[in-house]
Amino acid sequence: MKKLFGTDGIRGIVNEVITPKLSVKLGNALGRFYSGEHKKVIIGMDTRSSGDMLASALASGAAASGLDSEIVGILPTPALAYLTKVNNCLGVMISASHNPAIYNGLKVLEKGKKISDFNEVQLEKLMEEGYNYTTYSNVGKVYYKSELKNVYIDYIVDEYKDIEFIKDKIIVDCAYGAASTIVKEVFDRLKINAQINFTKFNGININEDCGSMNPNILSNMLKNDQIGILFDGDADRCLFVLSDNRIINGDMILSINASKMVNEKRLKKNTVVATVMSNLGFENSLKNNEINLTRTKVGDKYVLQNMIENGYTLGGEQSGHIIFFDKNTTGDGLITALETLISIKKLEINLNNFYEEFPVYPQLLKNVPVIDKKEVMENKKLVDALEELKKNENIRVVLRPSGTEPLIRVMVEGKDKIEVEKTTNDLIELVEDIINE
Repeated sequence: MKKLFGTDGIRGIVNEVITPKLSVKLGNALGRFYSGEHKKVIIGMDTRSSGDMLASALASGAAASGLDSEIVGILPTPALAYLTKVNNCLGVMISASHNPAIYNGLKVLEKGKKISDFNEVQLEKLMEEGYNYTTYSNVGKVYYKSELKNVYIDYIVDEYKDIEFIKDKIIVDCAYGAASTIVKEVFDRLKINAQINFTKFNGININEDCGSMNPNILSNMLKNDQIGILFDGDADRCLFVLSDNRIINGDMILSINASKMVNEKRLKKNTVVATVMSNLGFENSLKNNEINLTRTKVGDKYVLQNMIENGYTLGGEQSGHIIFFDKNTTGDGLITALETLISIKKLEINLNNFYEEFPVYPQLLKNVPVIDKKEVMENKKLVDALEELKKNENIRVVLRPSGTEPLIRVMVEGKDKIEVEKTTNDLIELVEDIINE
C-alpha cells in the first residue's frame, strides 16, 4: 500500500510534508529506479514560491544518482506531459493543483502519462532506504530550458488553427496559476477575443479567491451572454461557468464534446470513460444519444488507464479533468477549453438552455476530517452499512478516503432529494461515531 503517493502524486504543506529533503529523495529514487531506461527528467512547476526550492532539490537528488534534469520553469501539467511524451522521458510536475500556496506537490510522469501505482510503491521503497550516489564521472547535469514551453504552445496552435469556434464573449480565469503563462499567447494566435483575468501571480496568490474552486468570482463578472472559462492552479482541469454561478461541470463538458466527437467519428467505440462520482443524469443523457459510459475509481490516472486498455478517446472527471486522448495523454485544461468552444459552435449550443435542460440527479458530497483513513474504512459497522445500502436501488453511495487529504469523502446520489440528504447525514454521523470510539 502507498504511503506517500495519493491519487495525484505526493501532496502536503510546504516544509512540513513537502520538503527539500523529500524532493532530494524522490529525485534520487527516480535515477535509481529508472536507471538504464531513462537518462533525463524534465521538471516543471506552477506559480507557487516554493517551486524553485523543490525543483533545485529534486534536480540535485537526480544528479547524485546519475540522472540529468531539465528545469523548464512555470508551465501547465499537460504541457509537461506533452514534453515527456515527445522526448520519451520522465517528468516531475511541482504543483498542488487547486490547493492554496501553503501546499505543494510532486507528480511523476513518464512518456506523457502519470506513472502506475506499482511504480509509485517502488519509488517509495527506494526513498525509505535513503540515498545512493553514483561515481563522480557519472553525476547528472542540470539544465535550465524555459524555452521548451514553446514546444507545447506551438503544438496547440498548430492543432487548432483554421478551425471555427466561439471566439468572443469569453472571460477566462487563470487562477494566478500556470495557465497565466500560456493562455493569452494561444488565444491571440488563434484570434480568440477573450478577456484574460487573474494572471498577475506573486508566488502566494495561486487559487486565492479565483479559479475552478471559486467559480462565483468569475460568474459575478459575466454580463449578458458571456461565457466564463475556469482553470485550476496547474491548468490540467477546466470548467465553464455562466452567470448566477451556474457551473458547466466535467459531466456536462464530456456530454457536449461526446456528441461532437460522434459526428467527427473521433469517439472510439461510442464510449465515454468517467469515474464513480459522475452523475446518473449524465449517464442517462449519454444513453439517450446511444453513447456508452464506463466508470472507474476516482482519479484521472485511472480514467486514462481504462482508456488505454480499451482504446477509448474521451474520458474525464466531474471536477473538470478531461482527457482527449487523440490530442494529449492527460487531462488538459487548455485543450478542453478549445474543444468545448468548437463544440458550442458546431452543435449550435446555447449554454444557458443546455444547462437548464441537462438532467442532474440530487447529489451530495461532504468531507469528514479523519486521522486514520484506513482504520475508518475497514470498520465493520461502516462496511456493513455500505453493504446494506447497496440493496437500495434508488440510492447510489460512494464513500472513499481522499487520496490527497486527511478526509473521508461521502457522496450520495438518488432521485429523491430528501432520501439523499438523510442517507448522507446518517453516513457522516456513523463515520464520526467511529472516529470518536
